[in-house]
Amino acid sequence: MKDTDRALIDEASPAAETGEESEGKKAKKKKKEGEEEKDDKPRTKIRNKVYERELERLQLELVKLQEWIRHEGLRVVVVFEGRDTAGKGGAIKRIVERLNPRVVRVAALPSPTKRERSQWYFQRYVAHLPAAGEMVLFDRSWYNRAGVERVMGFCTEEEYQEFLRACPEFEHMLIRDGIILIKYWFSVSEQEQERRFQERMDDPAKRWKLSPMDLESRARWYEYSRAKDEMFAHTDIPQAPWYVVNAEVQKHARLNCIAHLLKQIPYEDLTDRPKTELPPRPKAKAKAKTEDDYVRTPFEQQNHVPEVYGADTA
Repeated sequence: MKDTDRALIDEASPAAETGEESEGKKAKKKKKEGEEEKDDKPRTKIRNKVYERELERLQLELVKLQEWIRHEGLRVVVVFEGRDTAGKGGAIKRIVERLNPRVVRVAALPSPTKRERSQWYFQRYVAHLPAAGEMVLFDRSWYNRAGVERVMGFCTEEEYQEFLRACPEFEHMLIRDGIILIKYWFSVSEQEQERRFQERMDDPAKRWKLSPMDLESRARWYEYSRAKDEMFAHTDIPQAPWYVVNAEVQKHARLNCIAHLLKQIPYEDLTDRPKTELPPRPKAKAKAKTEDDYVRTPFEQQNHVPEVYGADTA
């Protein structure tokens, strides 16, 4: 049969006359309609593509802020507090990801030693304060006394009350001395915290995050809530207010926290400088002619890491 005859038969077929669609076309149309219906539903989380784009943009701004801090000799302290699983560590990780650890560093202190417990309460934190041209991010801070120590009974009533009196004075001292102090509280609901606890229990890569103290905190939600409210009442001072981050969605919290942090310190872009031209490299020499000439040691004569992964790795 000729192609022209086949075309005439196809055109005269019932499917052509009634506009009936093939199964393949029906499937494609159904899929497309399903996608449109899905897009019509209200979104509760930012799209991954948008999140990655905005995170990259904000991290570039953080690099500019870092260079300004170093250039101007600023001293910056950022305190991160909040519920367990609220996402403080994740936000800190995204902040420092592209920064110079010699300029921006994280202070995450372990439990105090016996010697540290005998010191002035704020003393061990003072040792981690920034010098000129540095920014320190406190992953938990001196506010441990108002939170976990208060709820778990690790401090006396007298020590707790003295902290509430002394903390605003301590922070006033820091600010008067020229330190820029910024405080964030990551807030998460009881239901979302429980979901994240369960997620950590089920994920071997995250199970290490669950400490006995974390598990104990699950049973003391309202005690922690009352302790947080009391802490805010005494330490939410005009010179160093608390900024509450809605951490119900972790990606939203990271972006919102970074965007807010960038607005707290006016800075200029010092990264837009003319590119430095690299001088020509000296030519390598096959053999040493004098004792000052250097010949690279053959690779085979050194201990090296086995190349388990390479271009052919599936």
